[in-house]
Amino acid sequence: MEIIDGRKIAEKVKDGIVSEICKFNGPRPSLAIILIGEREDSKLYVSLKEKEGAKVGVDTHLYKIDSDVSEEEVLKVIDFLNKDKSIDSILIQLPLPEKFNADKIIAAINPEKDVDGFHPRHPDYIVSPVLASVNACLEEIKFDSRGKKACLFYNSEVFGLGLKKLLTEMKMEIISQETVCRADLLITALGEPLKIKKGMVKEGAVVIDIGITKKDGKVLGDVDSSDLKDIDGFITPVPGGIGPMTIAFLFKNVLEIFKRKIDSK
Repeated sequence: MEIIDGRKIAEKVKDGIVSEICKFNGPRPSLAIILIGEREDSKLYVSLKEKEGAKVGVDTHLYKIDSDVSEEEVLKVIDFLNKDKSIDSILIQLPLPEKFNADKIIAAINPEKDVDGFHPRHPDYIVSPVLASVNACLEEIKFDSRGKKACLFYNSEVFGLGLKKLLTEMKMEIISQETVCRADLLITALGEPLKIKKGMVKEGAVVIDIGITKKDGKVLGDVDSSDLKDIDGFITPVPGGIGPMTIAFLFKNVLEIFKRKIDSK
């Protein structure tokens, strides 16, 4: 399979962010990250976001919350950040521990600070970084989506709904996981290492691997890429695929929120 170079796409996006932030000559955008629990994939993603934020000129503030706290306590933290004028944008690292109502927690964020674009009333200028990354991949390979079949694997309903909406707008048919071998586009975001094998992917398919797991010191995706190497098609690697792009588009949203805050003063 042919590799879609996510790092290359991400670097272009980040170069544009740095260029714009430099023009402000002082003020820097800020992002609050809320991490609930101890999922290894979530901690890895948060760590990457903190590192990339420093590179592009965005101040990140991490709020770590134990999974045994009440939902009410989480909502109090969000309310505090909503009211904090020094915080431009807020991110809830998903997926959340099962006991929490993700929809309720996301809905508690000020929609004008929702950097992930999951709030039902988020501004039109904020596009989910993951969805923006998927779209960027398909644009990179000039994928003709009309009438094609897509199969999705995910464990976050919030993410799944957004992805289905994007693909439906692209005139694609969403098929069941049982018929995955018929998919022209396979997107997986499970965090289950090497789950997707050769028998699940047809010739000429595009495979977008959003899953990421750290195991025995290695970073693994949902797709067993070595098993798919002889199949004709395109694939995003892990690491180096969707991950870098998601972070780049995340900070592009932080910048968009910051710019509107500056303009409103």
